[in-house]
Amino acid sequence: MVLELYNTFTKKKETFETLEEGVVRMYNCGPTVYGRPHIGNLRSFFFADLLRRWLEYRGYEVKQVMNITDVGHLVDDADAGEDKLDAQARREKLDPWEISERYAKQFLDDLEALGFRKAMAYPRATDHIPEMLEMVEGLVDSKNAYVVGGDVYFDVASFPAYGQLSGNRLEDLEAGSRIEVRDEKKNPADFALWKSDEHHLMKWPSPYGPHGFPGWHIECSAMARKHLGDQIDIHTGGEDNVFPHHECEIAQSEAFNKKRFSRFWMHAKFLQIDGGKMSKSLGNIYVLDDIIERGFEPRHLRFALLRGHYRQPLNFTWTVMEESRAFLENLDRMAQDLERLSAADADAGVELVAKLRAEFEAAMDDDLSVPRALGTMGTLRGSVLAGDVSGQGARDALELLRGFDAVMGVVHFEAADLDSSIEERIAARVAAREAKEWAESDRIRDELLAEGISLEDGPDGTIWRRV
Repeated sequence: MVLELYNTFTKKKETFETLEEGVVRMYNCGPTVYGRPHIGNLRSFFFADLLRRWLEYRGYEVKQVMNITDVGHLVDDADAGEDKLDAQARREKLDPWEISERYAKQFLDDLEALGFRKAMAYPRATDHIPEMLEMVEGLVDSKNAYVVGGDVYFDVASFPAYGQLSGNRLEDLEAGSRIEVRDEKKNPADFALWKSDEHHLMKWPSPYGPHGFPGWHIECSAMARKHLGDQIDIHTGGEDNVFPHHECEIAQSEAFNKKRFSRFWMHAKFLQIDGGKMSKSLGNIYVLDDIIERGFEPRHLRFALLRGHYRQPLNFTWTVMEESRAFLENLDRMAQDLERLSAADADAGVELVAKLRAEFEAAMDDDLSVPRALGTMGTLRGSVLAGDVSGQGARDALELLRGFDAVMGVVHFEAADLDSSIEERIAARVAAREAKEWAESDRIRDELLAEGISLEDGPDGTIWRRV
């Protein structure tokens, strides 16, 4: 099988190949920690986790780095205005270091609760100021950047490929399209590598003055270089990162390193809420706690945000959350059924399961087509309910389901054996039914149900399920 991924840079799907055989170097744009990430932010992080999990399923060693931006990200992604960390610190009347520490911890706690695989590193911008200044000074020396007062700007005219990722032409970039016009710039599209501001709450000395801080874009270039090297295999983010952030990363990294920065650029589309945008005025900016307060588990949100294709807009509603819970409960029951059916002396469904495995892997190899992959699980569920899978077929199906879960991280598997007290009560209920002691039978059933064990009586006997 061949893994094909869509490359935003070339605008097409390409066969995935790595710089080093068997190893993937992947950088994911993480959060700016001036607040807790909402579910819209989480979609791009879930996409990165899904990609990492599929690469590992395919046998790659994934060196994953997700940054934490704790300085330098200005409002509206421009070169002027307030730093988001500074602004939040002033609102809360706290030190910006306290703000960043609080929300960085909250972010990592959310990742753990949501079942993310831990990245190799979560570097913070404030820990990499020397690496950023090294790049800034190198770009000034190579004439790719220039100094105006205490500010340093990248000269986009010095990098002819600027705009290839986003499709923006330099001559078309004008004021009003996320470009801050400043008189000291040679070109309106030039972007800040270093800013001097004695009033900024977080500041460092540099060759350009005693009080300065990095531009947002240089941070990711420096952190990727520090932890993954001059060249990487994949760089991901949300679609809003394409321009200006990732476009600027390419320009400064390749101008400095004189090498292609990332072979693949991959971006997740925005999350919609009830078919529209998230906004404070509508009260629809949800965080993980809001989901839990509604009675859902973190894995229900995980599934809801992974169920669509990452390159298509995804709509979030509370109805979708209910549907996600129901779908996962069906997969949980299927796991329990397969545990039971795998003990049979038969081989029903072996060929069917082999076919579904091939379809599942082909779907994921086709640019992570999760909707098609979910279709294979639906087919498998129907076959299990129809009695078409047992024995070796059930064991193969259980292995397939575990492989699916290794990628999605949403299924609850239960061991076939219960603790002895529950087993004894199930046996006592069976005996009560055989003796037609219906009141005792009902009492035991209700007692077990209160403990989360549902009993189902059928022609083949009594089976249990977790509820």
